[in-house]
Amino acid sequence: QASLSIWGWGSLGIVLFLITFGPFVIFYLTFYILCFVGGGLVVTLLFGKTNSEKYLEQCEHSFLPPTSTGVPKCLEEMKREARTIKIDRRLTGANIIDEPLQQVIQFSLRDYVQYWYYTLSDDESFLLEIRQTLQNALVQFATRSKEIDWQPYFTTRIVDDFGTHLRVFRKAQQKITEKDDQVKGTAEDLVDTFFEVEVEMEKEVCRDLVCTSPKDEEGFLRDLCEVLLYLLLPPGDFQNKIMRYFVREILARGILLPLINQLSDPDYINQYVIWMIRDSNCNYEAFMNIIKLSDNIGELEAVRDKAAEELQYLRSLDTAGDDINTIKNQINSLLFVKKVCDSRIQRLQSGKEINTVKLAANFGKLCTVPLDSILVDNVALQFFMDYMQQTGGQAHLFFWMTVEGYRVTAQQQLEVLLSRQRDGKHQTNQTKGLLRAAAVGIYEQYLSEKASPRVTVDDYLVAKLADTLNHEDPTPEIFDDIQRKVYELMLRDERFYPSFRQNALYVRMLAELDMLKDPSFRGSDDGDGESFNGSPTGSINLSLDDLSNVSSDDSVQLHAYISDTGVCNDHGKTYALYAITVHRRNLNSEEMWKTYRRYSDFHDFHMRITEQFESLSSILKLPGKKTFNNMDRDFLEKRKKDLNAYLQLLLAPEMMKASPALAHYVYDFLENKAYSKGKGDFARKMDTFVNPLRNSMRNVSNAVKSLPDSLAEGMTKMSDNMGKMSERLGQDIKQSFFKVPPLIPKTDSDPEHRRVSAQLDDNVDDNIPLRVMLLLMDEVFDLKERNQWLRRNIKNLLQQLIRATYGDTINRKIVDHVDWMTSPEQVADSVKRFRDAFWPNGILAEAVPCRDKSIRMRTRVAGKTKLLAIMPDELKHIIGAETTRKGILRVFEMFQHNQLNRRMVYVFLEGFLETLFPQYKFRELFNKLHSRSKQMQKYKQKLQTTQAPSLQKR
Repeated sequence: QASLSIWGWGSLGIVLFLITFGPFVIFYLTFYILCFVGGGLVVTLLFGKTNSEKYLEQCEHSFLPPTSTGVPKCLEEMKREARTIKIDRRLTGANIIDEPLQQVIQFSLRDYVQYWYYTLSDDESFLLEIRQTLQNALVQFATRSKEIDWQPYFTTRIVDDFGTHLRVFRKAQQKITEKDDQVKGTAEDLVDTFFEVEVEMEKEVCRDLVCTSPKDEEGFLRDLCEVLLYLLLPPGDFQNKIMRYFVREILARGILLPLINQLSDPDYINQYVIWMIRDSNCNYEAFMNIIKLSDNIGELEAVRDKAAEELQYLRSLDTAGDDINTIKNQINSLLFVKKVCDSRIQRLQSGKEINTVKLAANFGKLCTVPLDSILVDNVALQFFMDYMQQTGGQAHLFFWMTVEGYRVTAQQQLEVLLSRQRDGKHQTNQTKGLLRAAAVGIYEQYLSEKASPRVTVDDYLVAKLADTLNHEDPTPEIFDDIQRKVYELMLRDERFYPSFRQNALYVRMLAELDMLKDPSFRGSDDGDGESFNGSPTGSINLSLDDLSNVSSDDSVQLHAYISDTGVCNDHGKTYALYAITVHRRNLNSEEMWKTYRRYSDFHDFHMRITEQFESLSSILKLPGKKTFNNMDRDFLEKRKKDLNAYLQLLLAPEMMKASPALAHYVYDFLENKAYSKGKGDFARKMDTFVNPLRNSMRNVSNAVKSLPDSLAEGMTKMSDNMGKMSERLGQDIKQSFFKVPPLIPKTDSDPEHRRVSAQLDDNVDDNIPLRVMLLLMDEVFDLKERNQWLRRNIKNLLQQLIRATYGDTINRKIVDHVDWMTSPEQVADSVKRFRDAFWPNGILAEAVPCRDKSIRMRTRVAGKTKLLAIMPDELKHIIGAETTRKGILRVFEMFQHNQLNRRMVYVFLEGFLETLFPQYKFRELFNKLHSRSKQMQKYKQKLQTTQAPSLQKR
């Protein structure tokens, strides 16, 4: 009962409470309680804060000493009057350089320092001190640069560094090839092998870490900049660590590193190459050669995709009239390019053979080059000489060449003798005695019983020659009978020319003469593919073996006539253009195409065939060259009639049957492509220089022509030359046979594992430009692997070119050019280009967006095409077309690796600093900075391993 009463009264109280105060009384009550508690906490906090401040103030006045009155006063004075720092804006002493250089300093401080410094302080003194420090360094740099002779650096050091870099790259490529001929090495393998070869050649330094590791590269640049600041800054400024570190970071990370990144970018180099030779037009033949030789699938796919894009655009055009023919030709050209790319990609992906020379050797059908053409062509003769040495018939070839040289020299000497006799100067006996000595020397070296090796000819001819030498005066034709027999022996004997045509050297010769078409574009090996070894317009472009078959096939008929004439204007020069319509018929098909030729093309073609086929010179007559007025249509019609008669006579069946080899030249002239002219006047003149034996003989006539007034002195000089003639001829032959390099002294180490400059012989009496060009030719075109006879040809040719062009002033011209490169105007121009590149319109350049891969690949193709197109035909005639292509493409491929480009930039930078500070041991410094190289450590371990057994034996 008690519990019930409690629950009852309690419930009644709650009900009455709710009825009295309402249903939300609980929330109000809770709110009131929280407010009471919160107010109590706020009052406590305020009371404690006030008491704490009073206590701290009492402590400060009680225990801390009073502040000095001088410090506030100094602060007030500094704020009242800002200290002005006067900066001398003179840097190099040339206003034309100082102005853009000051702008570079200003932009550098603004974009690399001010943007963060102003968030810390408004005081300008720190920025002014940094500017003054940079200017002091530049003043010291400019002063030291003026004291240096830059000629050795630009004429020797840079060439040596570039040539050595190219040699290391070439040897790295050879190493990759030797490891496995079937598996193509990757770019990473090439880079690793490159630095392996570098340490083998340099022996004391390897730059692999700096070129492959960004972290190590930044550390190297910091260390290098700190050393430069030590040399260029006053001691007080250098001891200021904060200032030194700021300037170091600006130079290393703000200027040098971005510059090196740009210079080592392959895409930038390719664009720069295209810009450098922007004036030369793209050559269609060079472009197709690049496509057919490319082993980069990315390049081929980029070109193919671009061709497909252009095809789609051309097919979408709505045209009529004359434009439709132009568009059709463009579409055919693009279809041809696309098909070549597809075929090349398919062959690369399938792993089939892509080497043109090997394919042609297996193909079996090659054009025929006559022996007389081989003997007068510099490049072809080199391969025939190598073959004759292999078969033991070199004596016959050397005898033929020596007699040719003797005939030329004897004719020149007799002409000089006659001219001097007409002038009243007599020296008949002496000159004929010298000629007799030369003739006897040839007889003793090749025909006498003591000769080794001896030329085998009929004994009665040798006896007749010996009797003539004993009883008669020598003449230029004294060896003609024996020389003719030797020529017939080389031509008919199966050991010599007939077997040479079946040898691999013959195929390589055709490749060097650019007479070897690529048979890889005939379709697939199983015969299902379509043959498209033709021109882009759908007309024929027969390979040389096809042409030889055509010439011997009576069922093939060729007819050509000039259907139209016109007048063209090119770069201000006006010339006539002839449209030739060509019909080709056989049993199953008929083809027709048009090609366009100038009169100069006709003239060059006529000169070429009359040189090869002497009998044609009396039959074929080309109308002479004449100037004409643009409106002189009568002249053009008459010239058209004369040239048509020339073509009809040339294509007569009787003419083709009489000279079967003529078909090759005719088809080459009538193909629907840009006519590739043969040797121009310059090249024909150079043929007299490229035979070293003729040059040896010509030295005698040069001595005669340069006779001084003192006849005794002149005859002494000429006698010395003539007395050494036979010996020099023998040395030429021995050097060609044993391949002894004429410019490289004998050493215990392999010259290929040394720097390029190590091969310069100080005893050779050549000026600097000739030696530099020889080194570059050796490295770019790898002439050391060729017959040394060819190297002497090039040396003689370069000597003639330099002396004929510049004479003895070449060194002075180089000095003048170096002075011009380092003149204030050129230096100012370089600074302005640097400023405009990094700060266009005074604004920091944004990071260059990475270009699309297809664009970069097409840029590579364009760069290679430009380089190949600018190579002069004279160079190809001297060293061979295939060697020229390989050399140019090797140099271009070397620039396609970022790490290798960085290495070359750092090598140039090191050489520059060594030249700028010759009194300091920068070489030792660089060796220490690169001492952490992994390749260097491996090389040292390898040396220790190889040297350990020899030490144990001792």
